[in-house]
Amino acid sequence: MKILFIGGSGVISRAATQQTIAAGHELWLLNRGKRRPIDGARSLVADLADLEAVKAALRGHTWDVVVQWIAFAPADIRRDLELFRDTARQYVFISSASVYQKPLAHYLITESTPRANPYWEYSRLKIACEQELEAAHQATGFPCVIVRPSLTYGDDQVPLVLNAWGQSWTAIDRMRRGAPVIIPGDGTSLWTITHNTDFAQGLIGLFGNPTTYGHSFHITSDEVLTWNQIFFQAAGAAGVSAPNLVHIPSDFIIACVPSVEGTLLGDKAVSAVFDTTKIKRFVPGFAARTPFAVGIRRTIAWFDADPARKQTDDATNQRWDKLADVYLSALMQAKSRFAG
Repeated sequence: MKILFIGGSGVISRAATQQTIAAGHELWLLNRGKRRPIDGARSLVADLADLEAVKAALRGHTWDVVVQWIAFAPADIRRDLELFRDTARQYVFISSASVYQKPLAHYLITESTPRANPYWEYSRLKIACEQELEAAHQATGFPCVIVRPSLTYGDDQVPLVLNAWGQSWTAIDRMRRGAPVIIPGDGTSLWTITHNTDFAQGLIGLFGNPTTYGHSFHITSDEVLTWNQIFFQAAGAAGVSAPNLVHIPSDFIIACVPSVEGTLLGDKAVSAVFDTTKIKRFVPGFAARTPFAVGIRRTIAWFDADPARKQTDDATNQRWDKLADVYLSALMQAKSRFAG
């Protein structure tokens, strides 16, 4: 198949890019050309903000599959409808599992779980993107497919809550230094973390299947762990037997650092357990085969193989040091007042 990825070099998409090429498909990447070309992929260079330049780059092409990795607002979808309405046999929009109802009315998330996230604008915009596509499918039969990843990582990403996403070694560095590492709540919320190679298997299995049009799928692991288990497994992979974990209520964290409200109350502070029946029905044989304990060891090994990769975020370090100090001081004051 002739496949176009809009984006294709991020944490989630990188494994899909590699597996699509390995499967023998003709893969094209549309981006600004700022990153090193990927072996086996062909490039179309254009800035998505320049519609005429994008039209020029796409002129003369038709696609079996278009995968949109970097649309974050309804205007992006309306642009893509104009670009691909007559040139794509299947259009796959990468949305987010954070679109599902917060707080959940039922612990098990299916594709029919209501979409509503009052805490995170990112998720509300993804919902609006989905609604644009659903309307286009209902009105004209536009061959859209909605895919919702949850927290997905690869060899170069440490997927811990309240970490520095762009410099994710920060959390492991803190563990190894004995610095406090913050877990929201009491750490018993159930969470699902998926390796990008497993996500890629499910995604590629949808390619070219006309029965997927108009459907939505989340693609996640079936492994469910508490945040405490996730942090202890990451610490163990890093050779830290007794990490300095500090549990802080989410509302206390948000009061001190309001910018994390979305990622906490809108996502990672609540349990996330996914029913993967649907993706398995459409992609027979799909199974997530990388337990977190295995995947995180690979990630730690990747960072340890080259000290230059171990970049940390100074602002994040200062923020969490301050937050832990404020919380522990308040805790001691509360104990003292009640003892008195």
